[in-house]
Amino acid sequence: MEPTHSHVGVIMDLAWGCFYAGALNAVMQLGIADRLATGPKTAEELASEASAHPLSLYRVLRVLASKGIFAEDAERRFHLTPAAQHLRTGGPFSMQGMVQLGTLPPTMEAALHLPHTVKTGQCAFEYRHGVAFFEYLSQHPPLGEVFDKAMASVSDADNRAVAEAYDFGAASRVVDVGGGLGGLLVEVLRIYPSVRGVLYDRPEVVGQPGRLAAAGLDERVDRIAGDLFTSVPEGADIYVLKRILHDWADDTCVAILKHCRRAMAAGARVLVVDALMPPGNTDHPTKALDLCMLTVVPGRERTEAEFEALFRAAGLKLARVIPTADSVVILEGIAA
Repeated sequence: MEPTHSHVGVIMDLAWGCFYAGALNAVMQLGIADRLATGPKTAEELASEASAHPLSLYRVLRVLASKGIFAEDAERRFHLTPAAQHLRTGGPFSMQGMVQLGTLPPTMEAALHLPHTVKTGQCAFEYRHGVAFFEYLSQHPPLGEVFDKAMASVSDADNRAVAEAYDFGAASRVVDVGGGLGGLLVEVLRIYPSVRGVLYDRPEVVGQPGRLAAAGLDERVDRIAGDLFTSVPEGADIYVLKRILHDWADDTCVAILKHCRRAMAAGARVLVVDALMPPGNTDHPTKALDLCMLTVVPGRERTEAEFEALFRAAGLKLARVIPTADSVVILEGIAA
């Protein structure tokens, strides 16, 4: 096949992706999507509101409009598009945290060292900064807050989808392993009034009021502090690992699953909630997410067969894969 101009465009988009990321970050910091919520405006009007340089803002908005983020009309006014809605503050499935996380210097600097990872297998973030990603977050609280915001924006979409896709009604006790502020348990307990939840996470996490208190569900939840790398609470009917395993290498994942296997009551289930890597050459966001994992943490996105192998190594059997209305699936494991 002969190269064409369309191939050049693809290469340019990939090679110059940092500029698109910077443009997204700029309009997010200026609150452009929020300012367009009341109707279309010119770059001059937006610049006046945001104390920005009109021509520079126009040039940024023009390129984003070419990608479907905002739309420019014949009067040079810019409109919100469905994609731009994700940049609004507090909007449905807001991606502000993800944009900020992806454009922070520590993250972008790590991406520049991806050739080192490809040559050696060492995580680029750890190579560049000298510490693992999660340790870096603990050392830099402002970045940790950005990370938490980004993960919350993803979890909000996941939580309802998981609670609606899986029948938790037969369980009396559900443990959310690494459950953060309890968003998933809120959705599960709302739908299933007979279920009791266990929020299991680090002491500094489970000690926060979080969403359970705001939803008035604290009385139906036991908060247990601990370390999922060493153990999980015993005797539950369902153990949920939502977007946990993709952060870690296979041996760590197997160890976590083994802790769940040892703790399971008779007939219990382990639910792994993660994205599923599709086969072939299809363009899919999970493949881009896997590149992020390769750069920043020791984890990876996995195929169904790779998850099945993890389950088998931990003494579990992959019973079924349940789709959800979101980008994740539920992989249900039972005792082998």
